[in-house]
Amino acid sequence: MPRTFDPDLRRALAERVRYYHELGIYDFYRREPRLPDSMETASAAAEVGSASLSSTSSRASQSELREEMAARKSAVVPTIAEDNIFEIVTPKPEHGVADPAAALKVIREDLGDCTRCKLYKGRTKIVFGVGNPSAELMFVGEGPGADEDAQGEPFVGRAGQLLNNMILAMGLQREDVYIANVVKCRPPGNRTPEPDECETCSPFLMRQIAAIKPKVVVALGATAARNLLAMNSSLGDLRGRWYDFKPAGAPGNDSAWPGARLAVTYHPAYLLRDPRQKGEAWKDLQMVMKYLGIEPPKKAVD
Repeated sequence: MPRTFDPDLRRALAERVRYYHELGIYDFYRREPRLPDSMETASAAAEVGSASLSSTSSRASQSELREEMAARKSAVVPTIAEDNIFEIVTPKPEHGVADPAAALKVIREDLGDCTRCKLYKGRTKIVFGVGNPSAELMFVGEGPGADEDAQGEPFVGRAGQLLNNMILAMGLQREDVYIANVVKCRPPGNRTPEPDECETCSPFLMRQIAAIKPKVVVALGATAARNLLAMNSSLGDLRGRWYDFKPAGAPGNDSAWPGARLAVTYHPAYLLRDPRQKGEAWKDLQMVMKYLGIEPPKKAVD
């Protein structure tokens, strides 16, 4: 049974979170509790002992030993209460803003001249996002490239031109959708964003999605898909199916928006390198169009 917070500890935590909110920090991460050194030593010794059991030892004895060690760990490390102290205090500033354009502006102001991770050191401009704040369809890429870094807008280079063509083939305009990235500063040499960079920046993306409330989110490429879905599967395994998606940190009492459907397809930059996969990407977009009730223009059909 989970513990409840002591009232004094609860008040102290609430004051500390309010203090961080005043500094503009709204996203918190909980690390798994670390066992005391003595307990870790005992656990390691038990595992070594279990591994060195003779072949004549019964499987039941090994199972009993593991269960005993698990019970001892549980006794040393109490479970943290499930009621989240961070959700009790002041919500994110945009939660009280009904207009999505205004909510996005609040999030952008909260992001500020961001120096939260090392990517800021090499950037020219922050690439926040662009498009219709009330879009039914949102595309999420990996991170800005050189052209995006220079202009401060996502997908404006060669990959962006291909994405524009993909959107046009669906019977939409770029202005009809919303486009953003997992990270908002260009990684050096256009490398893949590192896990700590994604973890630092993705909460702002989640807040953008919650503000826009799209019907469908399309993850462009493996990095976007893995970060949005918190899954480490290959792109091939992730494509071709729907996922129910609601961003972390979205208000839980928003009955008007139960969440989005999420689909995965190839990143346009990959399609430039391997045009043979364009047909597969079109299949993914057709799945999205069918769900949204979009009829492709006759030229795209031909």
